[in-house]
Amino acid sequence: MSNFVINDLMQEYLYHCAASGFTEKTMKNKTFEIEHLVTYLEQKRGITKLNTLTHFDLQAYFHLKRLKGNKASSLVTLHKCIHAFFSWMVSENYLKENIMDKVECPKTPKTIINTFTPNQVYRMIHSFKENSYLEVRNKAIISMLADCGLRSIEIRRLKPDDIKLTQINVLGKGNKERIVFISPALKKVLIRYERFRRQFVKRVFPHDENYFLNYLGEEITHTGLYNIIREAGKRASITGVRCSPHTFRHYYSVEALKSGKIDLYSLSRLLGHSSTAITERYLRSLEDSQLIDKAVSSSPLMNLNRANRRATKND
Repeated sequence: MSNFVINDLMQEYLYHCAASGFTEKTMKNKTFEIEHLVTYLEQKRGITKLNTLTHFDLQAYFHLKRLKGNKASSLVTLHKCIHAFFSWMVSENYLKENIMDKVECPKTPKTIINTFTPNQVYRMIHSFKENSYLEVRNKAIISMLADCGLRSIEIRRLKPDDIKLTQINVLGKGNKERIVFISPALKKVLIRYERFRRQFVKRVFPHDENYFLNYLGEEITHTGLYNIIREAGKRASITGVRCSPHTFRHYYSVEALKSGKIDLYSLSRLLGHSSTAITERYLRSLEDSQLIDKAVSSSPLMNLNRANRRATKND
C-alpha cells in the first residue's frame, strides 16, 4: 500500500466522479459521506496516509455508525459509496486490492413494497383537467411515469428532441443511454401536451429547453415533481401508498411483470438497472394471489392440455 495522503485521493476521486457525469445530488452525497469518513480517520484514528489504513479502521467506522442508530438501509448505501471510492483506488493503482471487500455489508430486511393499483393510477391521471398548460402538463407527466417507469431526474431533464414518434431517448444514471417505448395511449396524451406547450413557450421567454417546464418556463425541480404527484394523489384520494415518482417505477415494473409479456432481463434494461437483482425487488410487490395467477397461466401441464385441445380441434 503506497504512502499517499487519503485527503488528496479523496479530492482526486471527487473530480473523477464529477468528470464522469454524476448528478449534482449524487455528488453532494458522495462528498458528504467520504469527507465524513476522512475526518473520522484523521481525528479518531490518527490516520492520514493510505499505507497505515486497514480494513479494521473501516470496520470501526461502520460500528460507530451502527451505534449512532443508522438504519441498515443507510449503512448499505454508505458501504456502496465507500466501496466505490476504494475500487477507484484499485483502478488507479493506488491499491492492489479493495480493502472494503473485507468489511461486511449490512443486511437489510426484505420488505414488501406497496405500489399503486391500476384504478388509483387512472384516477390520478384523470384528476387533472385539460383547460391550462399546467393541468395538461401534469396529466402528461403522470401518464409518462406510469407507462415508462422513468426516474425523477430522467423525466425532468428530457428535451423535446428526446421524444420521437414511438420511443423516448433517456439519459439515465452514469450518463447511460437507453430507449423506452411510447404506447399509442401515451402518444395521444403527449400530442395534446405538445400543442399546449407550443402556446406556453410563446408567452414565456426566455425558457429552458426541457420537455416539461414549470410555470416560469424552467426545468422542474425534484421537489416540484414530487409536489405534482402528491397533488395528484390528493385529488384522487389515494391512501395507504406513498405518492412519489419512484412509486410509479414500482407500479410500471409490477404491471409489466403481471402481464407476462416481458421477461425480467428485458424489463431491467427498460428500467435502466445495472443488474436484474435490482429489478427483482419489485417482485416483492406481487401479492400471493397475483403470483398464483401467474403460476397457473404459466403451468406446463395447463399449457400442455391447451395445446392438446387445439391440436384435437384442428384434427
